[in-house]
Amino acid sequence: MDLKKVKLGILGGGAMGEAIIRGIIKARVFSSSQITVSDITAQRLKYLKDSYKIKTCSDNKKLVTDSSVIIIAVKPQVLPAVMKECAAATDKTKLFLSIAAGVKTDTVAALLSGNCRVIRAMPNTAALVLESATALCSGPGATSQDLEAAEKIFTALGKTVLVDEKLMDAVTGLSGSGPAYVFLFLEALIDAGVKVGLTRTVASELASQTIYGAATLVKETQESATRLKEQVTSPGGTTISGLHVLEKGGFKGLVMDAVEAATQRSKELGK
Repeated sequence: MDLKKVKLGILGGGAMGEAIIRGIIKARVFSSSQITVSDITAQRLKYLKDSYKIKTCSDNKKLVTDSSVIIIAVKPQVLPAVMKECAAATDKTKLFLSIAAGVKTDTVAALLSGNCRVIRAMPNTAALVLESATALCSGPGATSQDLEAAEKIFTALGKTVLVDEKLMDAVTGLSGSGPAYVFLFLEALIDAGVKVGLTRTVASELASQTIYGAATLVKETQESATRLKEQVTSPGGTTISGLHVLEKGGFKGLVMDAVEAATQRSKELGK
């Protein structure tokens, strides 16, 4: 599939829809003129049109009619109603890429009367800065060429992996919701820095770079997180004292519980 010739429609102009728009334009996967977005809020459409020079539409059915690849970026709770609006405009020439948390590809296909090609994706909001972690899986009607096209789109937004659909709820719990866990940890580090005497500006700069540097270290060295943690932890030093407090508070267990809870919620949204 030649993405330069694709007419891309995006159903939903919320935070993730905007992240994808900004990312794919920044990465030059699509030009602004190739993209149309629909949303229920006229003010939101005006903002997206003015900000990214894309086309907008308030009619979901028309958007599907005019597009060859459609990204479903609406909330799972409203997806059934939106898909029913679009069903009459759908045929086998249309490729749907759904990022709706918890919604199975079979469900999307059924709502579109089975007359479609579907791929499921779970990116995260780091798509805004081309650093998304995205998992992809094939659904009804999708070809290997369709999956390659989806990989091109989402790889432009960051890192992609292919998984079986049965693992997509786990992906949602980990990397889909994961940025919020990291932001909470970052907020805690900054507040802690202020508590021990740093200015908020200095604490924010140090904490942000620390998280970024640690993540980059894992990626660049290919070392395990456990091994890298051991390298920082000297016998009787400052780091082991801090880690001891985190372990006593059940830090790792809480993070694991958070991912599990988000995974379960993703499953519930899909029912």
